Amino acid sequence: MLFSKSTPFYLKFTLQLLMLLLTGLVIYIGQDIIVPLAFSILLAVLLLPLNRYLEKKGLSRVVSIIISLTILMIFAGGILYFLTYQIAGFVDDIPAIKQHLANHLKTLKGWMGNQVNLTKVEQNSLLNNAAEQLKTSGSGVLGSTFLTLTQALLVLLLLPVYIFLLLYYRTMIAKFLVLVFKKESQADVQEVLQEAKGIVQGYMTGLIIEMGIVATINSAGFLIIGIKYPIFLGVLSAILNMIPYIGMLIAAVFCILITLTGSAGISDIIWVIIILTVVQFIDNNIIMPKVVSSKLKINALITILGVLIGGALAGIPGMFLSIPGIAILKVIFDRVEELKPWGVLLGDDVTGSRKSRLYLRFESMGHKSTIPSPVKPPALDEEN
Repeated sequence: MLFSKSTPFYLKFTLQLLMLLLTGLVIYIGQDIIVPLAFSILLAVLLLPLNRYLEKKGLSRVVSIIISLTILMIFAGGILYFLTYQIAGFVDDIPAIKQHLANHLKTLKGWMGNQVNLTKVEQNSLLNNAAEQLKTSGSGVLGSTFLTLTQALLVLLLLPVYIFLLLYYRTMIAKFLVLVFKKESQADVQEVLQEAKGIVQGYMTGLIIEMGIVATINSAGFLIIGIKYPIFLGVLSAILNMIPYIGMLIAAVFCILITLTGSAGISDIIWVIIILTVVQFIDNNIIMPKVVSSKLKINALITILGVLIGGALAGIPGMFLSIPGIAILKVIFDRVEELKPWGVLLGDDVTGSRKSRLYLRFESMGHKSTIPSPVKPPALDEEN
């Protein structure tokens, strides 16, 4: 028990809020260490079934992990190579892009002259000032970009090492997480670990499937309207769509900008917006609920807040990690008596505890509930 029965409510609530705030502070301060480790945990859990399968076939744990990591790196490397190859294509189209930008700039100047009543001299002055500010801040932007690329390269080098060690020491880590609690709580801890593992595996697998479906639909739509870089924009939009709610908005802005530089007409921009809107509608109402959301039990309000908070704490990686993180927190909250109200807040049970008429009618006919009984947690010496 975290608190005694005589502990006042306001003290319990204050300490719980303080715990959440301290957790956020630790994530914000230590994000350079925590974020790569969190991604490694997600990927290690995703590779766990393949690793177990290889071990059951008689391979050693080290060889199984190396094969699993190799498959993951080939998959990720293929996507990275494709995006890099497509980006390199922009270099060949720089003259055409400059011409299209000049045409759009001329159209913008005409619109500003008609709507804002700015003369050409005033418009040129504004553009020149913007160019000077860009030159002034260019060195700082270049330095920060170089630093970001260096950090990203370091993370990419550390990820395989983290994943390898997590998979190799997984049994020891699981035993530690169980044994660190009192004996009467160890069964609940094992249940939390098993359920959290299932949630992460289902969520990551669902995201990959969703990304493939969305990329296919986007690319097909862009190919039909005949814009440049259709497959590149379709795949990039699908990758950005993995960030809930905000990702597709970022993808739409990026696709519009790329289409604007590669197209002489505004009609292509309108078609890009229509395609992205239709795909987003299909994704939100068909693909996401069937493929991804069925693995989670988090309501939309908490999902949006979690994405925003994750972005504030750790940037774009924090947005991606926020959803599985909240799902795991809900599993923990549901198992701890004092934290169950927080589990209810994170959940998606909009009907409350009141049974529906259909359920009561079904129950009155003498049928038993189809809700499965809790699964008995594995013993400590079993594989985790």
